[in-house]
Amino acid sequence: MLYAILGTDVPDSLEARLAARPPHLERLSALQAEGRVALAGPLPAIDNEDPGAAGFTGSLIVAEFESLAAAEAWINADPYVTQGVFETVVVKPFKQVMP
Repeated sequence: MLYAILGTDVPDSLEARLAARPPHLERLSALQAEGRVALAGPLPAIDNEDPGAAGFTGSLIVAEFESLAAAEAWINADPYVTQGVFETVVVKPFKQVMP
């Protein structure tokens, strides 16, 4: 089943986010190679694809996992969680209707 993972960054997280990004992307790439990522990306802090120094407010990942517990375990081991980028994380089942 698909699960939506919404991580909300701590304030002023840009430096920590950039430091944790390579291992975070490595984990996402592994899921993508398995065909399990529906979409993933950051949430810019301003209405611009490249927010520059404004940074990001969080990230959204929609990916396939065996269960809610598996999705929660996966994100809890992610560098954005373990290195303090995310202040909060919400994981919910997701039913894709479109496309």
